[in-house]
Amino acid sequence: QVQLVESGGGLVQAGGSLRLSCAASGLTFSAFAMGWFRQAPGKEREFVAAIGWTGSGTRYADSVKGRSTISRDNAKNTVYLQMNSLKPEDTAVYYCAADRTYSTNIKAYDYWGQGTQVTVSS
Repeated sequence: QVQLVESGGGLVQAGGSLRLSCAASGLTFSAFAMGWFRQAPGKEREFVAAIGWTGSGTRYADSVKGRSTISRDNAKNTVYLQMNSLKPEDTAVYYCAADRTYSTNIKAYDYWGQGTQVTVSS
């Protein structure tokens, strides 16, 4: 079955950086666009970033644009999210997800990981 496993979350001070990873298995990785979403306590899950099938196209939420970089390694079936200049408002559970359509819409995503917690202290 399809598995997406996130890692790399943790506690970091404001202004710091984290690199999230998501290892995929059970699917033809290069046939899926990949996305990162996040959900803060009491809030709806929201789009963070997406990357196309070959990695040549990327999309970002305005809230992280310029501070985050999504990338993928199709040889390793892994997608990454490098987050810099982290802010307390970036605190959330971060999820990776797989989508055939390179969408920013949460409803388009077929498969989801379990999430990794990111906590940014002020």
